[in-house]
Amino acid sequence: MGEKGIGSVLMVCLVLGVLIGQSTASFPSCYKDCFVMCVATPGNSPLICALKCVKNCILHTSPFGNLQDTQYFCKLGCSTTMCTSLSSKQDPGEGKVESCVDSCSETCAIKN
Repeated sequence: MGEKGIGSVLMVCLVLGVLIGQSTASFPSCYKDCFVMCVATPGNSPLICALKCVKNCILHTSPFGNLQDTQYFCKLGCSTTMCTSLSSKQDPGEGKVESCVDSCSETCAIKN
């Protein structure tokens, strides 16, 4: 197998490892893995990646799991508005984003 074949196999293993790891991942690790993979793709901006990853990781780690749940939509709206600017291409800032998302959970729980 040539260098391209080995590289391809390693990339597939990496992607599968990230996806499988996210099935039990906490928000920070889900967000960081998602963000790093997204910004590594040419043409993706940090803001677009942050929006995508906040959405995916909130849904993934939500105990509610129901897309019709108003708590989920409140948390998603608050998080995309308040938390996505905390990431940069150099630093996903998963800890800061998690704290921000958690504060959105508290805000939404009070309003609902």
